[in-house]
Amino acid sequence: MNAQTATDQVDNKRSHILDQFLADRAAQKQALSIKNAADSQLIKSGDPQVIELFGGAQASSGYAVTEESAMRVSAVSACVQLLGGTIASLPLPIYKNTEEGREKTKPPLYRLLNMKPCPAWTAASMMEWWIRSIAFKGDAFSRIKRDRFGIEERIVPLHPDRVRVHVTDDGDISYSFQPKNGAPVGIHADDMLHIPGFGYDGSKGRSKSIIQQAAFQSIGIALAVDDFSGKFFANSGMQKHLIHTDGKMDETLIEKLKNEYIRKYGGAANAGKPMVLTEGLMVKELSLSSVDAELLDSRKYQVIDIARAFCVPPFMIGANDTTTSWGSGIEQMTLGFVKFTLQAYLTKIQQEINNKFYPDGETFAEFNLLGLLKGDSEAESKSLREARGGSQGPGWMTVNEVRKVKNLPLLSDEQGGNKIYEPKGKVDEKSSEADAAATKQPTERKKGTARRKSG
Repeated sequence: MNAQTATDQVDNKRSHILDQFLADRAAQKQALSIKNAADSQLIKSGDPQVIELFGGAQASSGYAVTEESAMRVSAVSACVQLLGGTIASLPLPIYKNTEEGREKTKPPLYRLLNMKPCPAWTAASMMEWWIRSIAFKGDAFSRIKRDRFGIEERIVPLHPDRVRVHVTDDGDISYSFQPKNGAPVGIHADDMLHIPGFGYDGSKGRSKSIIQQAAFQSIGIALAVDDFSGKFFANSGMQKHLIHTDGKMDETLIEKLKNEYIRKYGGAANAGKPMVLTEGLMVKELSLSSVDAELLDSRKYQVIDIARAFCVPPFMIGANDTTTSWGSGIEQMTLGFVKFTLQAYLTKIQQEINNKFYPDGETFAEFNLLGLLKGDSEAESKSLREARGGSQGPGWMTVNEVRKVKNLPLLSDEQGGNKIYEPKGKVDEKSSEADAAATKQPTERKKGTARRKSG
């Protein structure tokens, strides 16, 4: 068989690396068998938590999709970090309704929500944990611990796998928590923060995770493509060469030649080394298979699909070849992200906090979205200037309120620190126009007199 015929057979219809990759995967799947029949029955029960305990449910690609394996996909990790990090950066002030309007207050809960909910967690890490729990488990849970007077003193984040939700036919709900040691502990609904994800089922008290309902197959494909890509480049890109001879070689000699070639020239570390062939052997260089090229190129489509499942614009996780219609400025893109993605999370967190701590509605917690503009000084300055009454519009913030945002010392009443700017009325504007007209008249008469005299 000559070199041209062999090259035609390789063609672009098949990929040797893909064939080897699939063979390896089949061997791995054969090796991952359940040894105990009782364990097999547990997996057949269909409980997602049991399935994950024994390696995770397998996507169509053959890869087990779990929280740990999903976080190895860069697009998943970027989406979770973006959502969790953004919400964790937002201040969560507490307000009280008064006759003059809302005013900020700092009860014990303020420190728990904005600084340290318990010794083992910071407020930012707790928020990030909530978002991660919602993304991978469907719901986020935190236990409220109170002192003997009923005042909250700790908020302790819990792992969703250790929490069981109990819902009665009348719609009442309670919880039980399995500690690391000991029997399960019952928790009253008033002492549990339960932040649901999308698709919350009130009859079961649980939500489906983003992985379960939207990104399961996409993450499985991404894991397979990442594994394939790694093996592809570990083989120095592909099997680049076809070794050809006009003579005959037995199977033993062919296998020995192949192994020797892989040992000396295979892998990225040996790329570029000169090849020395004897016995009339010739080397034919092969082009990249279209199958390999399409598989490698498919990685970017998985990024977009995963971002879509998390409702995150692809360009915000580094997919720079995508476009957005939200505008080109950071303020416009941030506004779109807040409206269409973050607001759903923020509303659920606010509602749960207010329901458990302030059911009367007189006091309430509300995220301050102005914190999102801190990274853009121009946008922040413009917003604060308009709040003060910039461009002669009516203001809605005092100088001191603006100075609080910037952590500056407050001004006294004599300095105008607590005054809201109000533009002059139309009456004053007409008076100014009349005064200006009266001022101009004598000048015009003098010019007219001078012209008459000169005439």
